[in-house]
Amino acid sequence: MLMTTLILGLVLGGTYALLALGLTLQYGIARIMNLAYGELTLAAAFLVVAFFQGAGLSPLLSLPAIALAGYGAGWLLYQVMMRPLVARSGGSGRLEVDSILATFGLLFLIQGVLLVSFGADFTSISYLDRGVSVLGVSVALNRLIAFGICILAGTALVTALRTTSWGLRMRAVALTPGSAPLVGIDVNRVARQGFALGSALAAIGGASVSMYQTFSATDGVVFTMKALVIVIMGGVGNVPGALAAGFALGLLETFVATAIDPGLTLAATFAIFLAVLLWRPQGLFGARS
Repeated sequence: MLMTTLILGLVLGGTYALLALGLTLQYGIARIMNLAYGELTLAAAFLVVAFFQGAGLSPLLSLPAIALAGYGAGWLLYQVMMRPLVARSGGSGRLEVDSILATFGLLFLIQGVLLVSFGADFTSISYLDRGVSVLGVSVALNRLIAFGICILAGTALVTALRTTSWGLRMRAVALTPGSAPLVGIDVNRVARQGFALGSALAAIGGASVSMYQTFSATDGVVFTMKALVIVIMGGVGNVPGALAAGFALGLLETFVATAIDPGLTLAATFAIFLAVLLWRPQGLFGARS
């Protein structure tokens, strides 16, 4: 029982952590709270399903193209929609409020496109769903693949942020956006890259989710809220914290579902969220490290 909860919780937490990485970058670096993040995730998931059912293309093979499309969509969204908001804010706290309002509208726009394109029915595919024994616990192979994608993406991102000049610029803008231009950093360019990379991670998360979850065009808000909870728990802009918080949330939900009642998982998630906001608003692991 304990081993089953631990392994299944870690696997679920890997998906949550991957979903939260992109939102962490978008808010931590670009200062944009993207309420349409879940819809971008869903759009990628539906594209993977369309490629799989229409052309027989494996989700793993379509993953690079989906990630590139996500990056391109994020870059375009920032240039067309977010950059005017950044310019209007003048470096004040108004950007956070404006981005929430703007992406709230974008949420319904993307949701409407998804409903028209794919309908309101639940969607899923059968892909590598055979069981694999992990320490005596049977886990679907597609879930293990999604877990592996999270580990690879998270490790690569943390390594790049800490060991490369690109990562140094990203961290400089996240920590001190007002001082970054003094050392020759183009803040707008870095913010655009951070937002686009966050969209690419949302797309990768959507591709991972499509391998084993059933979803519909109206489920985007669930992905957004789970990602937001993890971002707050891990500390705003803290990539390692988001990874750790994602795994912690997966373990919590799995424990509640197996030991108490599956219907209480969402309540437990938001109870932790409220507790962190009230007693440790900087997050369990601190903000922007």
